[in-house]
Amino acid sequence: MVRLISPEGKQLGIVSIEEALNVAREEGLDLVEVAPNSEPPVCRIMDYGKFKYQASKKVQEARKKSKAFQVKEIKLRPHTEDHDLGFKIRSIRKFLEKKNRVKVSVFFRGRELAYMEPGFALLKRVAEEVEDQGAVEEAPRREARNRITMVIVPK
Repeated sequence: MVRLISPEGKQLGIVSIEEALNVAREEGLDLVEVAPNSEPPVCRIMDYGKFKYQASKKVQEARKKSKAFQVKEIKLRPHTEDHDLGFKIRSIRKFLEKKNRVKVSVFFRGRELAYMEPGFALLKRVAEEVEDQGAVEEAPRREARNRITMVIVPK
C-alpha cells in the first residue's frame, strides 16, 4: 500500500502498488517513490526524465551564478618608495572592489635577507591603508627564504 499523488499534485489516496503502477502506465508516466520512510510510503506519478533534466538545469544555473574567487598578487620590495606604494595600494583597492583576494608579497635579495623588519612594517602599512575595504585573512608570515606574504580578502 502506498499513498499516491497525481502529476498535478493532488492526493489520490492510499492504493496498492500494482494499482499505482497501472495508473502511471495509463498516463504514460513513471511512478516515483518520494518519501520512502513515511507510513505508508508516498509515491508520485511524474515524468522522471523531465524531473532529472530540470534538476540538472537548476544545478547548472546555480553554478553559473556563483563566482569563483581569484587571487591577485602584488609584489613589493622592502624599500619601495611612497609614490610607487601608492600605486600598488590603488591596485589592491581595485582588486578588492571586484571581490578578489589579494596576496601581497615582499621580496628580499642579498643583504636585505638579514633585515626583514622593514618588510613586516611595509605589509602592516598596506593592511592599515586598505582596512576600510579588506580584512587580513593571513597575517604577514615568512613563506620562503626570501619572501614574506599576507592575504587580504574583501569585506
